[in-house]
Amino acid sequence: MAGFHLVRAGGGATARALVAAEQRFRSHGFTDFTPFDAGPYRGFHVGYICGGPETFASFADGDFIAVAGTLVYRGRVGAEALRLLYADWRFPFDDWQNLAGQFALLVRKSGRLSLITDFFAAFQLFHDPDWRVVSTSFLATAESRPRLRWHDQGLYEFAFNVFPIGDDTVFEDVRRLGPSLQVELADPPVFRRVVKQLPGDPEPMPIEDRIVRNAERLAETIRPYAEHWGDRMQVPLSGGLDSRLALAALRAAGVKPHVYVYGDPGDIDVEIARRMGAAEGFAVEHFDKRSHATVTPDAFAGVVERNWEETDALTTDGGLFDNGGNRAARYMRQAGGQLAVSGGCGEVYRNFFYLPDRRTRLRAVALTFFARFHLPDVTERFDRRRFISAIEAKLADSLYAPIDRRLERTEVEQLYPRVRCRSFFGREISLVGRHGAYLMPFLNRRVVAEALRVPMDLKTAGRFEAMLLNRIDPALARHQSAYGHSFAEPPNLDHRLSELSTTIRPAWLRQRSYSVRRRLGPLFDDHGGILAPQYLGRVIDLHFPHMSAFFRPSNIADQGLYRRVATLELLGEKLADRLVA
Repeated sequence: MAGFHLVRAGGGATARALVAAEQRFRSHGFTDFTPFDAGPYRGFHVGYICGGPETFASFADGDFIAVAGTLVYRGRVGAEALRLLYADWRFPFDDWQNLAGQFALLVRKSGRLSLITDFFAAFQLFHDPDWRVVSTSFLATAESRPRLRWHDQGLYEFAFNVFPIGDDTVFEDVRRLGPSLQVELADPPVFRRVVKQLPGDPEPMPIEDRIVRNAERLAETIRPYAEHWGDRMQVPLSGGLDSRLALAALRAAGVKPHVYVYGDPGDIDVEIARRMGAAEGFAVEHFDKRSHATVTPDAFAGVVERNWEETDALTTDGGLFDNGGNRAARYMRQAGGQLAVSGGCGEVYRNFFYLPDRRTRLRAVALTFFARFHLPDVTERFDRRRFISAIEAKLADSLYAPIDRRLERTEVEQLYPRVRCRSFFGREISLVGRHGAYLMPFLNRRVVAEALRVPMDLKTAGRFEAMLLNRIDPALARHQSAYGHSFAEPPNLDHRLSELSTTIRPAWLRQRSYSVRRRLGPLFDDHGGILAPQYLGRVIDLHFPHMSAFFRPSNIADQGLYRRVATLELLGEKLADRLVA
């Protein structure tokens, strides 16, 4: 991601704070440090761990521009993009037509220091309540605080829904910069609230024209990356739609990327990717993370410690308690400054929430999608009504909407990029992007805006996304998928019925779906992790002294939830000297 860390100046304490932060960034794996002194703040910028385009540029009179993440401006990448952006810079910033990518941006121009995030604030930037510390490192921000308090809402959201939504973290004393706030880092800081609009109702047009428009938006998004990196890209492939569409967009731009697939030998994703590559004449690397290395219980603590440092304590998958396979994969994808490409957020072309095509209330969305809890797993500290009400308020804030207004169905669709992608994929962007540049084309503002104009009936069972793929790359579309049909043909009956069975369920029933599934037996996920007691007991206290105030770990029969609770327990044990009730 590259990255940066700032501390508000103030005597010897500032120097000590920067030394501590630099040590933390070095433990993350950074080595390329550029210090700066920017009036009321001092700090440093770090370059990509594995190399890549320039993310820092200096100008006259101490001015500079620093990027964490990946940024494209006026179709340019690296040093030229920074030079053009600095020349055009005005605060508050509003030229989203020309600025793309996922990033945090720090600009000092004419002696004024300002800070913004990307359009959706997917790239995570942390700060303390008083804005004395601003950092791309969650741990460096948390460790700058003499006292830390658990944030109940953020903690439960992390456990139930993979990562907190909105601007929360798992600590009251560590926040994230949101999409609607831009900051001038003065003493005291000056805040500017901005409104970032997205299209409303779908635009009527012939379906062929709609496909062409969406294909053009994807091509425009890919073009700057193709011009800068050429074939030096790595892209995943699976049996689904999104990764195949990402690969198709690259091929249409003339790129021949390195293609890989994750999974166990014989997995359907692995077999489909291999067959597709063999038929179309490109190699597919198969990397099985689980067999990457055999780790003994005695060696497990050392592996987890390295993972902890590299993933900044909080990760959305099994990469904290694993055998080092996730860590190895991250280095492979961006070695030598290659561009890592993701099909994440491709569900912007589909009915992600599986809601009927009619007006609805935010509470229904909160209940149907975010109520993934089972009351026997939690203590009396969990208040389900307060939990859902807080999520409802965050959803409203993301849409600039009154909390009690009925939403048009297209407004609900905006919650996918604004909320879901920002929280879930934002963490991935911020971690994978430490090593080098990262492209998630389906989270580009112009791509999202065009996808939001697609009528809901076309989004059902991936109909429109499949037609888009077939338009861009018919050769890839014709191959079988994990859904049991190719994307050159309409979705089969099983695929349509699978979605319909969820869509027709009312909100009151869907909010109970997770709990019902739990009663039927244990739940497992694809992200794994080594959670056996003889391993996990080497890195945390299995009595869960920190998390037992919030959960009943012995009741948890959901692998993903148990792993995230264990992650929080490790965080509590690591920072125990700062935690207060």
